[in-house]
Amino acid sequence: MTVAAAQPQSAEPIVRLRGVGRRFGGVHAVHDVDVDVYPGERRALLGPNGAGKTTLFNVISGEFPPTSGRVELFGRDVTTMPARKRAKLGLTRTFQTSRLFLGLTVEDNLYLAALGARGGHLRPVRLPGRDAHLRERARELAERVGLEDQLETLVGSLSHGEQRQLEVGMARAGDPKIMMLDEPAAGLSRGERGLLTDLLLALDRGITLIVIEHDMDVALTVAERVTMMHDGRVIVEGTPAEIRANQLVHDLYLGSHHADE
Repeated sequence: MTVAAAQPQSAEPIVRLRGVGRRFGGVHAVHDVDVDVYPGERRALLGPNGAGKTTLFNVISGEFPPTSGRVELFGRDVTTMPARKRAKLGLTRTFQTSRLFLGLTVEDNLYLAALGARGGHLRPVRLPGRDAHLRERARELAERVGLEDQLETLVGSLSHGEQRQLEVGMARAGDPKIMMLDEPAAGLSRGERGLLTDLLLALDRGITLIVIEHDMDVALTVAERVTMMHDGRVIVEGTPAEIRANQLVHDLYLGSHHADE
């Protein structure tokens, strides 16, 4: 299904999918998806359990290639490009399951993210004269995500919401052009969801945000455009107001009880 952008754009898409499909054996997890995401846009990818959202995320980020179609980032065909090379182009993402170093401090996690973003290597001995700028970067990232008072706290001691904040900080370490977040509000309390929403709204416009989110309040507050999926296909695309008013969306998603993918 082809879904054309409903609003005129002066820039070329930063993400362009054409006829993208992903098959696992005889199962079509994603089928014939066309999507354009523009620089600086806040895009939510929604749908019920099993809609194909995370599979599509994995195809965009390069965790695995599509079995059909074409993926473009920054105007380049990256269909067969591995994830690590897409990251070097400026794409970063988080996952449904946290990938944090729970036995290290907040600062150390952010330091390692900054080191990795610059192509560094882990060293057995700290070299303060050489890594001072990375430590400064770690403290700057902590401040941006509201964890400046938790620098010396072990990550395993943080609340679930604070761990999600840390993930966003780590994703920002390489100054990405595209940030993809997979269910960042999953498991958060109402207060934590509010803090996360504020954090995402405060992202600078140099970062294009694509988010999978089951919490509709978070998704429709943060997003400017929404892509709705069902059974591996894009079924509707529009503004949050258009999505709220769409009867098909209500029937398939808003009125249903669903579990996380």
